[in-house]
Amino acid sequence: MKSLLNRLLITNILFIFIFTAASAQVVKWDSTYRPGKYAELVAKFKADPKSKKDFIFLGNSITAGTNWAKLLDLPQAKNRGISGDITFGVLERLQDVIDGKPAKIFILIGINDISRNIPDSVILRNYKTMITRIRKGSKKTKIYFNTLLPVNTAFEKFKKHYGKDEHILWLNDEIRKFEAKNVRVVDLYPNFTDQDKHLKAELTKDGLHLLPAGYQVWADFLKRSGYLTEK
Repeated sequence: MKSLLNRLLITNILFIFIFTAASAQVVKWDSTYRPGKYAELVAKFKADPKSKKDFIFLGNSITAGTNWAKLLDLPQAKNRGISGDITFGVLERLQDVIDGKPAKIFILIGINDISRNIPDSVILRNYKTMITRIRKGSKKTKIYFNTLLPVNTAFEKFKKHYGKDEHILWLNDEIRKFEAKNVRVVDLYPNFTDQDKHLKAELTKDGLHLLPAGYQVWADFLKRSGYLTEK
């Protein structure tokens, strides 16, 4: 009897240990998060006049951090970046962009998803959904998908974005495959990476966001690659 009780006790302990370990490995993530100014900016974007000649720059704070029309000397370049946005937020506001039937859409999104522990497979699924919806709703719009930029941990400010380089690298490899699906891949990553695979310190103010010099690198790459002039 005592032996049986001991076995039952050991079994229960093992069950509790396995259950606790499994629970600890589950990383929670939230698809419903929207930045504080999300609704305000979405309303502002909807009210902005639209043209089939527009070049839409769609993304988060990295996209939001410059005046694209001025930087590129292109009056038709429209900034649709929202600081803190994630792929689910872009999908939620994508229809307004599609309805404008723009000439081109440049997409850079995903680093905030990574910081919020949204699985890479889900981020990739959202990328593919963006492409599918744009193609279905605005057949003449050309899609340009940017690879994610590296980060620089030396600044020690955006710690939730740090130490996740493998996610950036994996998603960038998947983004590069879009080229085979007739999506133009704007491979920004190599242009911003130092010898240690970090975001070049001279191009960033905090290890995540870009200085004007960083935006100039981006602009020069777009011009040099012909993405702004190709039909």
